Amino acid sequence: MSVLSEPPTMAFLCRTDLDLSPGKLAVQCAHAAVESLRKAKQTHSRMVQRWRESASRKVCLAVENEDELSHFAGLVEDASLPFAVIRDAGLTEIPPGTVTVLGVGPGPRHTMDALFKDLRTYE
Repeated sequence: MSVLSEPPTMAFLCRTDLDLSPGKLAVQCAHAAVESLRKAKQTHSRMVQRWRESASRKVCLAVENEDELSHFAGLVEDASLPFAVIRDAGLTEIPPGTVTVLGVGPGPRHTMDALFKDLRTYE
């Protein structure tokens, strides 16, 4: 499969230091998906269309803390990819304003894989 025919990817970089419940993490990733997709529709509409027409690939990756998440947010911004930094409202498990997830994309799979090649899958 050529690089151009690979389906686009959306990635969620999730902090492991917060020890969120599975349900809380799922909701934070959902917020990240909605917000990143909203931004992508404005700036990367063709990529969004290709992502929807393909498998709508998504990956959930682990980052150790807010500093590491911020580092990747900078890389993503430098790569001109759509992204969303999610801050929790603080109504349940964590204090208000806590950064939980970085949602990225959809973006070209080869770009996303290159940016996040050293991250492990969130478990």
